[in-house]
Amino acid sequence: MIITVIRVGEGKQSTLSEVYVDGIFFCYGLEDAVRDQKIWGATAIPAGTYKLGMRKLGALHARYTRLFPKFHRGMIEILNIPDFRYVYIHIGNTIGDTSGCLLLGDSFVLEDGDYELRKSKAAYKRLYQGLSGAVESGRASVQLINAFCDKPITS
Repeated sequence: MIITVIRVGEGKQSTLSEVYVDGIFFCYGLEDAVRDQKIWGATAIPAGTYKLGMRKLGALHARYTRLFPKFHRGMIEILNIPDFRYVYIHIGNTIGDTSGCLLLGDSFVLEDGDYELRKSKAAYKRLYQGLSGAVESGRASVQLINAFCDKPITS
């Protein structure tokens, strides 16, 4: 299973993307700004292709286990990012929620020059439930592509 994240919009400190699952549009993504060098918790994931894994330790895993007890089996982690670990796909609406990770949402707004997601929990739950089996069996990856538009994207 391949998740493709096509970055299409740059806000003042945010990056908006379209997220595809096996070539079919799925939802929107939000990250921090793209920078030449990744700064922990403040920069988008470097463009490239990465394997996905399941992390079953840590505070975020414990929180999601309580939040989604019926289906949560670990955090979907983006692996092998040079010099970084614990980069996840998770819930959130603003760049303040990203911590350098990829957030998901069903819609977005451009608010004061930065992108924000809406309906993040719904998008995350759908992706997680459809993707977690492939992640656990080592058959999932994410590809991040920079394809920015010349002007701001609006919903």
